Amino acid sequence: MKHLTIVVPGGSGNNLSSIVGAYKIFTRANEYWVQQGNDELFAIQLAGTSKKVTFYDGLFAVRPHTNISAITKTDLVIIPSLNHNYEKVIRKNQELIEWIGMQYKQGAEIASICTGAFLLASNGLLDGKSCSTHWAAAEHFKVMFPKVNLQPDRLITDENGIYTNGGAYSFLNLVIYLVEKFYDRQTAIFCSKVFQVEMDRNSQSEFTIFTGQKLHDDDMVSQAQAFMEGNLAEKISIEELAAKFAVGRRNFDRRFIKATGNTPVEYLQRVKIEAAKKAFENSRKTVNEVMYEVGYVDVKAFREVFRKITGMSPLQYKAKYNKDAQIA
Repeated sequence: MKHLTIVVPGGSGNNLSSIVGAYKIFTRANEYWVQQGNDELFAIQLAGTSKKVTFYDGLFAVRPHTNISAITKTDLVIIPSLNHNYEKVIRKNQELIEWIGMQYKQGAEIASICTGAFLLASNGLLDGKSCSTHWAAAEHFKVMFPKVNLQPDRLITDENGIYTNGGAYSFLNLVIYLVEKFYDRQTAIFCSKVFQVEMDRNSQSEFTIFTGQKLHDDDMVSQAQAFMEGNLAEKISIEELAAKFAVGRRNFDRRFIKATGNTPVEYLQRVKIEAAKKAFENSRKTVNEVMYEVGYVDVKAFREVFRKITGMSPLQYKAKYNKDAQIA
């Protein structure tokens, strides 16, 4: 029998739902697997460094089955999502972080849920690897872990026995993905139906709210960002924008990428598409009206950029997020 460890970090620094959800789905997968005539696949344990961890100002508490020190070898480790004080959680969980690293070296596979990626990345296991996390934490993550290939649009990453996923309740998609990986497709389908989780989602792009990457100290880039955000209806030339700040185009691009992680063109596209999304959500404006408002004149180009960033066409987005809109 394989062993599954769902870790419970100390310091009230994690999210209860991702612990409970992972435990319930894997327990149900085990039951279904046995009903199909198989031996139970996983022994499932919650493990931490404390006998009790409280959540939400003491409203809830989790009492792990065991201490991590009692588990010398496990096959799969699931790290839950964390609260937003990542540095504090990391400081309080050094023993757990070292234990996770040791288990990976011994052959265990590791899955991090949402912002649990901060805990996983803190021991270097994600250096040079692909990783996802909640889109709202992506900028902070890039600053803390520049060696990680962060892909915040991806819902799930799977590389060298390490799995990560995007934000919030999308962890359910990761758990179903892991059920298929370790049991089989039929068990995953059964669990998806019982828990009503959509299978085979691969992107969190449509849920992303782009607020711009502002955690940098390059004043020129900050001014360029403000100019883009304040002139959405204009057709902005990056060459002219660079000249506005008396910087050559190549140097402008280099500084912009270093500060934000996007090229100036990518950043401008994201700012415009975010404004378009809000217009589709909150007004009855047609696709063409919104397109002009955010500085596009070619409907084909607008649709292509919109789909690239959100994974949906403008009409699909409007139909999904504005129930009162007249689709046009």
